[in-house]
Amino acid sequence: MTVIQQVLFEMDGSYLGHPYFVTGHALFNAIAQRVDERTRRALHVSHGVFVPGEYGEYPDAYSESGYAGKLGRSLPPVEAYDDLFVFRDAAHRWLLDSRPRDAHNTHDVERHGDRVAFAPTCFFGRPPETRNSKRSVQWFVHCYLHTGRGTDDVLPVSEDVLDGIRVGGARNYGLGELSLADSQVIDLDALDYGRLTDGESGAYVLELVSPYVLSSEFPGADDQSVPWWWDASTETESLTVEAGSGSGLVATDGRRDDGLRRRETRLVDGGDAYRVETVDHGQVVGYAGSEPVTTAQNGVMRVGSHAKYGFGEFRVRRVVEERAELAGL
Repeated sequence: MTVIQQVLFEMDGSYLGHPYFVTGHALFNAIAQRVDERTRRALHVSHGVFVPGEYGEYPDAYSESGYAGKLGRSLPPVEAYDDLFVFRDAAHRWLLDSRPRDAHNTHDVERHGDRVAFAPTCFFGRPPETRNSKRSVQWFVHCYLHTGRGTDDVLPVSEDVLDGIRVGGARNYGLGELSLADSQVIDLDALDYGRLTDGESGAYVLELVSPYVLSSEFPGADDQSVPWWWDASTETESLTVEAGSGSGLVATDGRRDDGLRRRETRLVDGGDAYRVETVDHGQVVGYAGSEPVTTAQNGVMRVGSHAKYGFGEFRVRRVVEERAELAGL
């Protein structure tokens, strides 16, 4: 039995940190302060994905269909492999077409003195004839916890431990507080992988949900090569991104080399910062392996250096069924 614990946090305060996600490193450090040594050694934490608390409907690949109410405010049931990624799709394809999808992919910015942080709530103007001139949408953070195989009794981590953790910068000033909104335990071995069992060789692609670490100056980290079972293209592109400070990952620059977009970042641990080179998240590469179900489970548990802290997560997808959707990424 391979168990993970999905967790949904509500943002209770401004967040000073990475604009794309809350790193698993930051979430791990926040939780580790509240648990015993055995749990700290066993616990692995994914990156946290930002989710708007909005009305939505289940995606086509989900095991259920139709209108789902305020889907972003609680965790939907998980019966199949694709159900794991409803909230981990950065495009928020579950949002109703009537909702401003582009706006929901962007945080409102707040200023606290000389610090710029992301707001926990975004506001949208409404026509003057409506009852209220504004409507608000609350932001949430989705992540999941798991352990090394054979230590699953550590899960679930209790609500008292998870509720009220703080992540990002300026935590001593009250920023970055998260309250527990929902939690559920899932057995990966019991999920339906039917969409991955009837394809042929070359019929799958891998979507990188979090960065994959190639090299790191963090103590004890080993350098990694691009996995042999990745079939990358040769497209080239340049990119530069800057991010906020605080415990976690800070982007400094990016490039695409040998078909893969790479980004040099800094892993911040207290007062120390370590250079980390990654294959950037959000890319889609071909799958050259022959075990899609086993690969899919490994992608949830993550691969490579710093997998314990959220790096190296990916999703296996069918080319035929997902081609049109992936084209819009």
